[in-house]
Amino acid sequence: MNRRVTVGVFAVAMATVLTVSACGSKSSGGSEGGASSSAGSSDVTISPVAQIDTSGKVVPSADASSAILPAGDGKATCPASTIAMAGALTGDNAALGINIRDGAQLAVDQHNKANPGCQISLKTFDTEGDPQKASQVAPQITNDQSIIGLIGPAFSGETKATGSVFNQAGLVATTASATNPTLASNGWKTFFRGLANDDVQGPAVAKYMTGKLGYKKVCVIKDDSEYAAGLAKAITTGLGSANDSSCNGDVKTKDRDFSAIITKVNAAKPDAVFYAGYYAEAAPLVQQMKNAGVSATFVSGDGVNDPQFVSQAGSAAKGSDLSCPCGPAPDAFKSAYKTQFNQDPGVYSVEAYDLATILMRGIGAGNTTRPKLLEYVRGYDGQGLARTYKWTSDGELTSSLIWMYDVK
Repeated sequence: MNRRVTVGVFAVAMATVLTVSACGSKSSGGSEGGASSSAGSSDVTISPVAQIDTSGKVVPSADASSAILPAGDGKATCPASTIAMAGALTGDNAALGINIRDGAQLAVDQHNKANPGCQISLKTFDTEGDPQKASQVAPQITNDQSIIGLIGPAFSGETKATGSVFNQAGLVATTASATNPTLASNGWKTFFRGLANDDVQGPAVAKYMTGKLGYKKVCVIKDDSEYAAGLAKAITTGLGSANDSSCNGDVKTKDRDFSAIITKVNAAKPDAVFYAGYYAEAAPLVQQMKNAGVSATFVSGDGVNDPQFVSQAGSAAKGSDLSCPCGPAPDAFKSAYKTQFNQDPGVYSVEAYDLATILMRGIGAGNTTRPKLLEYVRGYDGQGLARTYKWTSDGELTSSLIWMYDVK
């Protein structure tokens, strides 16, 4: 499904155009992966609002003009090498995995064009976002000795199910998207998270909701995924007395009738509803809330922050607030991505690009075995498009912040 064209001037454009403040919106049009709905509206967009810390306070965005780019100086040398990407490329939430795959592919293509002496391949593995399927895929990755680094798995559940496999194989696994906090407490030495976890996202968003947005009563709804469990717990704790337990509730993946939980929400008359889950369920949920006359603001996290949410929910998505530990796409990156894939970058595309860059910089520096590349990543400290990447001993970033977006 990749549609590739040469992006010959990207490195120059990045050097001259890169500013995080000059980032584009994510439109509902042209997204790949999920099933589009006839309710989609081409004038609905997801736009970045502000970067916040764990207290919900707005903080300045990072200056990405000094970001390390895949092309480097063009002098890298290495034997032919392979890195992998694992995540959902088909299924209800495939757009999230496709965003990651394409971000990584863009980085690989730019690196290879600029460095003829160091050619690197990206091999992709479809997990469908399913922990059971991921458990079948993981041995395929580790048994392929040509693969020396991994971007993924993408979702928290599949990462939990496979982390020990990659750890035992000594294969560095950098996730661009798995945010459940407990993943870093498993003792894995090969796990590196490329964005903030939900113990950062939850308190930050909760305090932003009760502070900046002034919400006094919030209902928290979650799906049955590993990701949603961690995020909902962090949000509920962060909301404190603003959380109304009378209208909290659970839904299941692939549910499409939300009348029971909407009845509870309508009775509580909250200021906002926070949904922890993915866009496949969030889109019909927000539509049904609007149809039922719920006036509360719909708020959600990174699992919903994708063009497919607005494509499937249409005008019902307007007015929603979305968070993400992922950074918005700088203009030059967005332009190159759209040229290559005929769509705007989505959530996690920038993180995947940065993580692929880190792995390839390591390979170009002579770290062409799994143990050497693992040590390189463990000691890495550098500026990417989204943020500075430097990890603690348990694979968490030493510094991480959250972005807030709105749908309009």
